[in-house]
Amino acid sequence: MNGDKTKRFLKKAAVILFWLAAWQVFAMAVRNPFLAASPVETFQALVSDMGKSFFWRTVLASLARISIGFFLGLILGILAAAVNHRFPVLEEIVSPVISLVKTVPVVCFVVLLLIWQGPSFLSVAVSFLIVFPGVYFSVLEGLKAVDPKMLEMAKIFRLPGKTVFFYIYRPALKPFLLGSMKSSLGMAWKSGVAAEVIGLPDYSIGERIYLSKIYLDTAGILAWTAVTVCLSLLFEKAVLKLVEIFFEWNAECRAPAGPNEPAWGGAAARADSDKGGSGYGVAAVDLEKTTDKMLFSGLSIKLSAGETRWLTWPSGEGKTTLLRILAGVERPDRGDVRYDRERLFLSMLFQEDRLCEDASARRNVRMVTGDWERAEEILKELLDESLLEKPCRLLSGGEKRRTALARALAAESDLLFLDEPFAGLDEETAQKAWRAIQKWQGSRALLIASHILPPGQEPSGMQKVRLVR
Repeated sequence: MNGDKTKRFLKKAAVILFWLAAWQVFAMAVRNPFLAASPVETFQALVSDMGKSFFWRTVLASLARISIGFFLGLILGILAAAVNHRFPVLEEIVSPVISLVKTVPVVCFVVLLLIWQGPSFLSVAVSFLIVFPGVYFSVLEGLKAVDPKMLEMAKIFRLPGKTVFFYIYRPALKPFLLGSMKSSLGMAWKSGVAAEVIGLPDYSIGERIYLSKIYLDTAGILAWTAVTVCLSLLFEKAVLKLVEIFFEWNAECRAPAGPNEPAWGGAAARADSDKGGSGYGVAAVDLEKTTDKMLFSGLSIKLSAGETRWLTWPSGEGKTTLLRILAGVERPDRGDVRYDRERLFLSMLFQEDRLCEDASARRNVRMVTGDWERAEEILKELLDESLLEKPCRLLSGGEKRRTALARALAAESDLLFLDEPFAGLDEETAQKAWRAIQKWQGSRALLIASHILPPGQEPSGMQKVRLVR
């Protein structure tokens, strides 16, 4: 690794030296310092300016102006995208205006801003106008790219807003936000210094470049250009490093709070007025659902606390659809779903794993429990301990499935729905999964959708739900 880094460094150094040599040869051929100052003359001008009192004040003033414009554009671009994504009507109203800002030449804004406010904040405003549209459209696109299935998972498990942001929205936004920032960082400096050259605010790099032009000081122009390039590169590296830290930071996961209303209730759900039974459960009455074919009609099912029911229908016959209807995330065409009380909590293993891929298996389970010990205890029954801290994107399909199952078992709930818990598991692993399900079911009502039964046995007390056409 060290050898590769040394080679890359030497290669970059060789390229820089080559172009410095070419610059020197060109300056010697021209033999006119007013037309082409040499690297040596440029360096001497830079060292001379660095020894003067105005130099550092100028550098800091330009850095402050352009930084303020950049961060204003970044923050307001993100906020505007978030608000407009939340309220699509606003997006339709605002987006054409922002598109206009993006396409209008910068010089037009420069002239208007000089008329309206003078030169003092010209570079701030221009840097802002360069950054804001790019960030806005990139973040808006990233928000639209968030997987709705992951948001549905977050709703089912009642994940707090902070957890949803850091582990669902943040990974989806990463490529979009980084792409827009990398392009806008350099442009903010180019446009900001150009605005200073036009507006000539006191103590600005643009002012020094303009004065060097008046006095035909080519070495001075090149020296201040070098200062701009160095500041731009350092600023870009510092900002991208902060962004990298933000995207790699593992935010703490709090335990889900009880919802103000059933997070999974849907239009079909309502509290059952008859609370004569013990414990809490769910009942469906006369359900009908049609997609491209009739899945079921006149289907009724009742699930009480501590009871286990199985949907063993063949693949494609509506098992997942029935689970989603009972969970309140999909509506039946006809029928009713009733719960023993208004605020039951639901835990669910989906047909897809729906894991936060960049987070570890332990953290994926911790999200729904707020308890590291409970998460680790259940995970160790299903996964090797060496896998617990691996990002889920590095796990195999079977390992991901067991992680998702552990998450469903670990969450505190009254109802437990498992969709194909043995899919992709070999016989030994499936038996281990079944034992974990039996151990951690507790007093919860359990409904399992699987045409694959636990290998080697018929589960005791198994009640199959008949498919009704």
